[in-house]
Amino acid sequence: MEAILKACKAIQEATNNFHPEVGIILGTGLGGFVDSIDVEYRLEYKDIPNMPVSTVEGHKGCLIFGTVAGRKVVAMQGRFHYYEGYAMKQVTFPVRVMAKLGISYLFVSNAAGGVNTSFCVGDLMVITDHINLLPNPLIGPNMAEFGPRFVDMHDCYSLAIRNKATAIAEREAIKLQYGVYVGTTGPTFETQAEYRYFKAIGGDAVGMSTVPEIIVARHMGVPCFGMSVITNCGLSDEKGDHEDVQLQGQKAGVRMARLFTELIREL
Repeated sequence: MEAILKACKAIQEATNNFHPEVGIILGTGLGGFVDSIDVEYRLEYKDIPNMPVSTVEGHKGCLIFGTVAGRKVVAMQGRFHYYEGYAMKQVTFPVRVMAKLGISYLFVSNAAGGVNTSFCVGDLMVITDHINLLPNPLIGPNMAEFGPRFVDMHDCYSLAIRNKATAIAEREAIKLQYGVYVGTTGPTFETQAEYRYFKAIGGDAVGMSTVPEIIVARHMGVPCFGMSVITNCGLSDEKGDHEDVQLQGQKAGVRMARLFTELIREL
């Protein structure tokens, strides 16, 4: 808690007590959404006390403060992953900080491998639920100041927000897929046997992030919306390639930015 409060104090001093309504986490190749923000302040992670530093290509490592559709937002241009060697409390540290800064909603995006064989590269998938194959970030002493020991994960991806997203997508002619996201440790891309396993247990897409952040947000009672950009189809013969993942994320990011902007407007 001391580390969280110290980070919040430094951020508030640097942003003239900016109070965001919406927190946004931008995944691999999706940092371009920042172009949709009327930026007021930009803080590098290295300048924020106790904040980890992004080490993955495609994650710039900045906290962006500004407005989208007239609403105050804070966006993470780059996130942290368990495979980078960070503890789960470090991976989810920014979510705790954003909640302390006052966000009422959390939007999370990621690049993911398609498990559902009806998905195509470039599809946008609204996350309806998840399967967690990562260490749970709430393991250890409970931070009662934030939430209960045992957290109910029903509606962890808000149905009300998903319904708004569907209505907006129909209006804006944006094709959406819907499905269950499987969170794994990485950093290896999945084997064909693993893809078949994820399909068998009910997964539609798989990635190396998002789930810990959602768990922590729900621990604090923050409603969440999640979206995956399908950057490769895992059950095909194509090989996993991080450069291509970034490229596909950037292409689909234009549609995602439009959807996010209208969704934020209508919250």
